[in-house]
Amino acid sequence: MKTKYTNYKGETYYLHKGKTKKGGPQYFFSKKEEGEPVEGIPKGYEIYENPNGRVFLRKFVPKEITQEEVSIVENGIRHLAKLANYKIDVNGKTITIYSPDQEIDDLRRYFGSLSLINRSLLDDSLKSVLSYSPMMRFILISGKGRKFRVERVHSMDAQGGWLLLDEPNDLPRLVRKYCRHLGKDSFYELI
Repeated sequence: MKTKYTNYKGETYYLHKGKTKKGGPQYFFSKKEEGEPVEGIPKGYEIYENPNGRVFLRKFVPKEITQEEVSIVENGIRHLAKLANYKIDVNGKTITIYSPDQEIDDLRRYFGSLSLINRSLLDDSLKSVLSYSPMMRFILISGKGRKFRVERVHSMDAQGGWLLLDEPNDLPRLVRKYCRHLGKDSFYELI
């Protein structure tokens, strides 16, 4: 049976096997069923879905961030920033917060004027077409004391640079201090 994966947008990807230039195995996901299918995830690999729904097979990345730390960031976003649409990506020692590139309220007003569209169905459809960009990240710099560094994306840098916002500190303290700025004009004043 082919290995398949359905992303958050409802798109199905199939795992295939190819060869590198040197003849070694190369794995990739494709929306097409054609090609050499793979049954099961190869040992030492994991499926990774990025915040925009792209699906990859990558070598297993050990998780250094705890579920409790992810929950601290999620709660900060929900209660301090009050963002409805966001994505969190955990990769190695980094928790990155992504926000949508489009304003869903503007899209809702535009398409909501069509009287035949069910509002719930409209919201689900709009969420599936949003694209996301990184806004803020927390990087674990000391595993022993669980100290984190906080950075925000540098909006003026075409290369997507990051600005360090504070000295290393406890994650809850950094979340309380900085997550409240997500989705607000004050975010761009943080330096």
